[in-house]
Amino acid sequence: MHIEPVTLSGSAVRVEPLALHHAADLLLTGQEPATWDYIPKNPCTSLDTMQRWIGSTLQEQAAGTCLPFTIIELSSGRVVGSTRYMDIKCKDRGLEIGWTWLAPEARRSAINTECKYLLLCHAFETLEAIRVQLKTDGRNLRSQRAIERLGAVKEGILRNHVIMPDGYFRHSVFYSILDSEWPQVKAGLEMKMQEQTHLPLQ
Repeated sequence: MHIEPVTLSGSAVRVEPLALHHAADLLLTGQEPATWDYIPKNPCTSLDTMQRWIGSTLQEQAAGTCLPFTIIELSSGRVVGSTRYMDIKCKDRGLEIGWTWLAPEARRSAINTECKYLLLCHAFETLEAIRVQLKTDGRNLRSQRAIERLGAVKEGILRNHVIMPDGYFRHSVFYSILDSEWPQVKAGLEMKMQEQTHLPLQ
């Protein structure tokens, strides 16, 4: 796999490389406290914190450990969240889609579905990944249901996997989609997008 910054566009959303100029818009997007209940770090406490978070994330990108994106709603041009490829294993042709957070109105929407669709298409059809994984906090039932709606397979739970900022020992629930499963998952996502937008796919 050859991982490099890329912009991916659909009919409802665009995911573009994360950059410092997104800081102010991302800060506004992440103001709901519940967004950060199950994420180890909240970068949306101040503009300075957000800028430092973007800077450290871009350092990780330069080291080849992640590829971060900003999520843009096409109809309004508004920033609605962020996501990334992470835990990238080029030799084994695998990666994770994670560190995803969205404005409340973008959850369970065409924006969220198409965002995952674009990232999965790129991973399997351009990068030729053989495995894409997703994980979430064992307490985060909303996220688990969302991942299962994608068509990902639940693999199991890693207990005491992450120590959260409040000292909680987080159990992480792991899911994956394999290249052999992608055609069926893709068809399911395309059907969901048609139902959500009532528009023909481009």
